[in-house]
Amino acid sequence: MEHHKNMKTETHFQQVLKLVGSHGLIRSHDLDAVNVPRVTLTRMVRRGLLVRVDRGLYSIPDRSVSEHTSLAEVSRKNPQALVCLLSALQFHGLTTQAPFEVWIAIPNKAHAPAIEYPPLRVVRFSGKSLIEGVEDHLVEGVTVHITCVAKTVADCFKFRNKIGLDVALEALNESWQNRRVQIDELWRYASICRVTNVIRPYLESLTS
Repeated sequence: MEHHKNMKTETHFQQVLKLVGSHGLIRSHDLDAVNVPRVTLTRMVRRGLLVRVDRGLYSIPDRSVSEHTSLAEVSRKNPQALVCLLSALQFHGLTTQAPFEVWIAIPNKAHAPAIEYPPLRVVRFSGKSLIEGVEDHLVEGVTVHITCVAKTVADCFKFRNKIGLDVALEALNESWQNRRVQIDELWRYASICRVTNVIRPYLESLTS
């Protein structure tokens, strides 16, 4: 009986490790889909097979941690999160800033996600601004929704009072000089973000 119980536990361990291998990070309720009891996570942490990254979030102990790890952690907890502004700039390599918080966009009337860690900075987008210019990137096995370069630049001008006009200008100059954007893309997203009048003089100076 004890032998059978141990074999079942080992099978559960293998199922969880397979899950972590494909997802990078797993939440406790991910185990429900494979019929593995959640107490398995606690047992695996005790044995050193898993580490608890945060409440309800687990990974393998030697997981490589990158500057984008926090984006993966947020997206694993909240798959709908849209990474934007300073965090998107950092992901795209367009800023010298290293944001302490993960900047995400949510719909106007949505409740802010209850995530203790990593710390979040939540902004609200509406309409096309929430769905246009979104890219999916695989970060440490987790799909992360991130605004594309041109949309991120337009967002920076829209939220210049929150992040600073200097940051928006740095993003515009960096993306243009490194040929990461085209002028029609910038105009399109500036129109969606309703900042065409704000961005016009800067775009004209780039292309003159």
